[in-house]
Amino acid sequence: MQPLPKRPNLTTNEILRSGVATAGNMLSRVCRTAYGKTLDYDTGALTKRDVAILRFFSVIELIESDLWQQYDELGGVTEGSQNPYQLALQSLDGDGSQYITSNTLDEISHSTYLNAYLETEGADPVNFDRFRTMRGSWSTSAQRVGRLTNLKHLDIDTTWYVRYRQVEDPGFKWSSPKAMGIVNRQAIPRSDADFEGPSHIQAIANTAAFHFGYIEYLVSSLYATFSYKLRRAKVLKIALGIGGSEIAHFLSWVDFAGSAVQWPPFQSDNLPSPMDGCDLSLTTNAKVVDPSGCPGLNFPIPPDVTGEFLTDCAALSPLETRFGGAVNTINNFSQNGLFVGQSPEFLRTLLQMAVEADSALGN
Repeated sequence: MQPLPKRPNLTTNEILRSGVATAGNMLSRVCRTAYGKTLDYDTGALTKRDVAILRFFSVIELIESDLWQQYDELGGVTEGSQNPYQLALQSLDGDGSQYITSNTLDEISHSTYLNAYLETEGADPVNFDRFRTMRGSWSTSAQRVGRLTNLKHLDIDTTWYVRYRQVEDPGFKWSSPKAMGIVNRQAIPRSDADFEGPSHIQAIANTAAFHFGYIEYLVSSLYATFSYKLRRAKVLKIALGIGGSEIAHFLSWVDFAGSAVQWPPFQSDNLPSPMDGCDLSLTTNAKVVDPSGCPGLNFPIPPDVTGEFLTDCAALSPLETRFGGAVNTINNFSQNGLFVGQSPEFLRTLLQMAVEADSALGN
């Protein structure tokens, strides 16, 4: 694949002008609804609660930026010959490297925007540089810098891949099965030695494919949960703007992971496709690549919802208790193995910020 040029980095001022423009238009429509009439339209200084929420959003984006930069260094867009990890990702989707680079730039823009916004409002930005003590990949493609996150010992909850693809009602019970077991797996090459062996490097790329969707699902859920509960219009505008971008990321990686389930070594490891035996007549938006399964669903299926006032509705429904909220998001990151090797101080600081953000919503 001939790599596309990287998108230019936006300046902070450009991000401030454009990052939430679409959300502003959305909010103007919300104002005319019953929910909109309960919002607080005070344009004064941020409250302590506002700051707690925005600072937590900022730290989440710093964490995302850190992990995505690791993926970008090893699997993103580069000129010239491609390393085996890039090729393995591109075998899932020819634009895989470009998607990684674009996602990385988006997350950097989010963290830059949030910190800049906090500063313009007289609040302290978030700086976690003192916690960049983790060792990333030793591959020649990776930078020798400290990391916040660890991508080498991941336990990935893959229920997100199945949940909104199934025709059963995903509400209330949230009983989606796991797509497959991904336990203590690496999602990046630890060193150039991991480039040896096509099956081995493809397994690493496939693990990354499911991690991409998992991370974006968690962060989309976070913004959706907060947007549902926020009452300060100026903070809601930011949550809607960035949250909408995270959902766009999530949908891209859903399709990407759909390609990974068809590839060895997942199959050779007896990790089944989650859609084996699915009813093709119920998957009207399927892009059928393999008729024995339906991995190409990248839009939600209308579930079988019954009730006096309900009908079938295609929706992402991310407001699951164990995924929504600040503390639950950090707990899921920790269970994922993202912070293996991090300091107790980092974890205490992160959890305290999460508690403050949840408390700011009155939870």
